[in-house]
Amino acid sequence: MNRILAIARKDTLLRFSSVAEWLYFLILPIFFTVVLAGGTGGPRDPRILLAVVDQAGTPLSTDLVAALEQSDAVRPELLTLGQAEDLFAGRERAAVLIIPAGFDLAHLEQGQVELELRQLPNSMNALICAQAVAAASQRIGSAAAIANSSVAEAEQIKPFESDAARQAYWSAALQQAQTLMSQAPDRVARAEGTTKEEIEYDPRANSSAGQLITWVFIPLIGISALFAYERHKGTLRRLLTTPTPRATFLFGTIAGQVVMALVQMLLLVVFGILVMKLNWGQSPAALAVMLIASTLAAAALGTTLGTLVKTEGQANGLAIMLGMVMALLGGCWYPIELFPPFVQTAVKVLPTTWAMQGMLDIVLRGQGLAAVLPEALVLLGFAALFFVVGVWRFRWE
Repeated sequence: MNRILAIARKDTLLRFSSVAEWLYFLILPIFFTVVLAGGTGGPRDPRILLAVVDQAGTPLSTDLVAALEQSDAVRPELLTLGQAEDLFAGRERAAVLIIPAGFDLAHLEQGQVELELRQLPNSMNALICAQAVAAASQRIGSAAAIANSSVAEAEQIKPFESDAARQAYWSAALQQAQTLMSQAPDRVARAEGTTKEEIEYDPRANSSAGQLITWVFIPLIGISALFAYERHKGTLRRLLTTPTPRATFLFGTIAGQVVMALVQMLLLVVFGILVMKLNWGQSPAALAVMLIASTLAAAALGTTLGTLVKTEGQANGLAIMLGMVMALLGGCWYPIELFPPFVQTAVKVLPTTWAMQGMLDIVLRGQGLAAVLPEALVLLGFAALFFVVGVWRFRWE
């Protein structure tokens, strides 16, 4: 045991002898997790942002903004004219709605209200914004038309005593029309498919799980570089003259790297829980099984690769290339559902695919140990296969 601990300690000191190693160990994984998640907040509003400049500040302009808030397509963003123009000039907003100072009930009654809508040319988002503004304006205009009709009918029965009385009646009729319109039932029934996914996609969960796997697989595959380094320096030949068995050396080297990988994974899990508000702690047993199975599969692959490479540089290059390609194809960077069906089937030969599936079962779908056991068993199968090949082909020089 002392020899195993000494080998593990030696490899740990060797790995972290460079300050740059901390960049790959913690900083880059967190950076890419946040970037690919689109931030650390909750699920984002998918509606198109519509810059709104309210120069009127009247109850009618407030009603228009409230009507836009109810839209399924756009989300109004109240800004100053300067802010809106800057965003529009930089093409960060497809449309800008300017509500002028004359947008009030008095002008609405006379049919003299106007809106200014600036749109980017050849922009689908701008077209959607225009349609949303038209729908909201039509809703307000319909209420005004109803109020005008009500005033006309009332005047036929009994003329108003003054303009003030007429205005008060019109305002009350407008408010009643708006209330009744808001309470009106939908005339079109919207049916949803019966095969709807019960769990909605969460970019935070996909990013956290994917980067956790990516940045742990790469250094564990990089175990091959340790073997190549020791072989190049002649350390392995000198071990032949000591009573250190091959199994002791391999176990010490692999165990040390696996423990460091588990520490790295736990740090990223804690970051996901505290900062990204993800439910990694739903099933600690399932999480522990998936973490251990994933690290063993990656370490075993690195052991096999260590028997094929000749130099440390070659091993590092292959580890990075294999790690990135396997992470990409395994769904760690983008949802695997975006790939063609034949690719989704083919990538099942990669351990990253199974690791990602198990991690998402935990953090996204909230499942427990029984649900992730198939993925964990497949990963342990990968580990057994690669360890057998790696130990069988291992050479001292």
